[in-house]
Amino acid sequence: MTQLVRVQNFNVSSDGFGSGEGQSFERPFGHADPSALFSWAGATAHWPTRTEPGGTYGLDDYCARDFRNNIGAEIMGRNKFGPQRGPWENYDWQGWWGDEPPFRTPVFVLTHHVRPSFTLGDTTFHFLEASPKEALARAFDAAEGKDVRIGGGVATVREFLDADLIDTMHVAVASVELGRGERLWNSPDELTDRFHLERIPSPSGVTHHFFWRK
Repeated sequence: MTQLVRVQNFNVSSDGFGSGEGQSFERPFGHADPSALFSWAGATAHWPTRTEPGGTYGLDDYCARDFRNNIGAEIMGRNKFGPQRGPWENYDWQGWWGDEPPFRTPVFVLTHHVRPSFTLGDTTFHFLEASPKEALARAFDAAEGKDVRIGGGVATVREFLDADLIDTMHVAVASVELGRGERLWNSPDELTDRFHLERIPSPSGVTHHFFWRK
């Protein structure tokens, strides 16, 4: 069975930004209000970090459930892993997610400053200085036949798009403008030279964009 490279449950504003300016420990998405981008997902019955019963069903929940479906490894950029820049001052920081990260697979963090791998719960983080193609080869091997998710942030998704390595994407576009930050696109139609695109609005207010290769 063919292994796919997927972007799943990626969130952007209506003007195409996936995060705002000024990322910090206190503000992982900079000036952007994360609830404006992610509230649709957190409200679903099957969102991976949900700790209480309940939640919504329907299209949003279908997308939330697909977050882990047949995913064997993830690739992310260093800015998704944490707010630090440059050489690591120490190895105390272990990501935004606490003792039980939601990935539950090997995760490959792209960085110019590598550090030892470590495991939290069912997730093991590896740190690579590698090209997209090289990182993907490592992730495919670790995924043991399953798909690889390109988890973000924006710069990492763009890097894999520019290398023409992504097979499918699901992007949820929220009805909020950020005005500045890291931009995925000016318009999703920019990608229709390589991808089919279907837009499906949700009652939650987001519009789900599904891309698959032509």
